[in-house]
Amino acid sequence: MKILLVHNFYGSATPSGENQVFETEKSLLLQHGHEVCEFTRHSDEIRAQGAWGKLKGALSTPWNFWSAAAIKQVVDEYKPNVVHVHNTFPLLSPAIFYAIGNRTARALTLHNYRLFCPAAIPMREGKVCTDCLDQQSAWPAIQHGCYRDSRIATLPLALNVALHRTLGTWREQVDAFIVLTEFQRTTMTTAGLPAEKVYIKPNYYPGDPMVVPWHERGNYAVFAGRLSAEKGVTTLVKAWLAWGANAPELRIIGDGPLRSELEKASSGMPIHFFGQLPPDETIRHIANARLQLLPSEWFEGFPMVVREAFAVGTPSAVTNLGPLPSIVNDGINGVVFEAANPQSLLKIVRDAWQKLGLLEQLGAGARKSFETLYNEDVNYACLMGIYEAAMKRKMV
Repeated sequence: MKILLVHNFYGSATPSGENQVFETEKSLLLQHGHEVCEFTRHSDEIRAQGAWGKLKGALSTPWNFWSAAAIKQVVDEYKPNVVHVHNTFPLLSPAIFYAIGNRTARALTLHNYRLFCPAAIPMREGKVCTDCLDQQSAWPAIQHGCYRDSRIATLPLALNVALHRTLGTWREQVDAFIVLTEFQRTTMTTAGLPAEKVYIKPNYYPGDPMVVPWHERGNYAVFAGRLSAEKGVTTLVKAWLAWGANAPELRIIGDGPLRSELEKASSGMPIHFFGQLPPDETIRHIANARLQLLPSEWFEGFPMVVREAFAVGTPSAVTNLGPLPSIVNDGINGVVFEAANPQSLLKIVRDAWQKLGLLEQLGAGARKSFETLYNEDVNYACLMGIYEAAMKRKMV
């Protein structure tokens, strides 16, 4: 099969799960003998240009004529069986789907909620907000300046949402949408996607990593992610402070705007900040931990750290928000606590930690989840099924 992979890479200064998924799926397709061509842009192109770069990104978001013309030429020359798009923001724009037309099947992975939520993250003032999805209108985002707390910055993204709702882009110009969970599927079809075109394919972990024996693991829990409000890391630190000096070590991997504040609050406690680490070092910390923590206070897609924890047999503690409780099954491969509630986090995690043998049992459940649901063989078969469905729909 000839596949054209399309992606706008986010800035290199900030680690991106979307970028990682793009590269991982490209490797998977190549390993199975497919011919793969790439059409990509990089947000670094405009970040280096200052104010002019921001303006260019804003103007490109709803409709980029250059990208449309360029991808049309690539499709004409390469003649792929499928064009698989991962991200069009900000430099590609949905105009590329019109340029591709009906000459080949078009698939789009939804790594977030940006088709209908200008901020991509359904969150406002620290709380989940689905106004734009529920009202099928981008006007609430403009009112509240949801993107970067700015009405001006939000405007091109809101225009993007409104324009392509009006044009019927998502009804007519995409043959298959790939979502990461059933929760995301329900949310996006309710907001306006055609249900018959939406397929579930979660993220997966490549290879077959070694599972560290339980008796060799450290007496610590680990959080890996951006240190920002939506990730719930403040709630996590509050819970650990309430646990007290007898709490197990908490390793926090990652960086972000809250780091300095959290480090000060954690002084004297068994909480250690490692900063941003290379992926292999992060996975090593998760593989040797007794618990991986994800206290998110917004709708995740399919967190990369959860699939990594499954692969190395480490149980996860997650919030009861969005898709998380359907990925991490309470008492099977991890535990679930109430979002934005330090007392709930403390009780659930401390009880699991102190119950003899429970975390090891949950770790075995996590590894079983990887082996049955989130390995590359299962994921490849799912991806091929989606491509075939998209090609059949294109022929109708």
